[in-house]
Amino acid sequence: MTREEAWKTVCEFVSNDGLRRHMLAVSTCLEAYARRLGEDAEKWAVVGMLHDFDWEIHPQLPDHPVKGEAILIERGVSEEIRRAILSHADFTGVPRVSALEKALFACDELAGFLTAVAYVKPSRSIFEVEPKGVLKKMKDKGFARAVNREDITRGAAEMGVDLEEHIQFCIEAMKGRAEELGVKGSWGE
Repeated sequence: MTREEAWKTVCEFVSNDGLRRHMLAVSTCLEAYARRLGEDAEKWAVVGMLHDFDWEIHPQLPDHPVKGEAILIERGVSEEIRRAILSHADFTGVPRVSALEKALFACDELAGFLTAVAYVKPSRSIFEVEPKGVLKKMKDKGFARAVNREDITRGAAEMGVDLEEHIQFCIEAMKGRAEELGVKGSWGE
């Protein structure tokens, strides 16, 4: 599946702009990691785009992402991509083995958290977000409480990267598509 086909699938199943932007943010982080690791950037971007495509039609766990896999099979999505998507949820029993699977898990919750941190900055911009501030916000249980902090920490550990370095890397990736991701805010105006 190409990036364009993945986006069409997202738009077909997801009407919520925030959820669409989340999938784009995860896709952006994954694509950056693919380039860093010498992997297939297109494939990694597709995984990021598709990982939550079925959330609106299957909002209950464990239906998501398990039931969404059938739709991806019908559309000819490769087993590698489907497996990565299944592995981002611990309850599926699909262990994270490949670099792609580990990166998806590591970037999923973090991308959402970085967006939340950007939105509380004066300019509502990712350009004001710093790793130390993100780490401080992670300790505030009342902030973005739906984001699983343990998954953020465990994701970096599973990838074998320092948490602060991982946060900085994803911030930089998101800066490159800030406007599209809705996190440019009033930066530079």
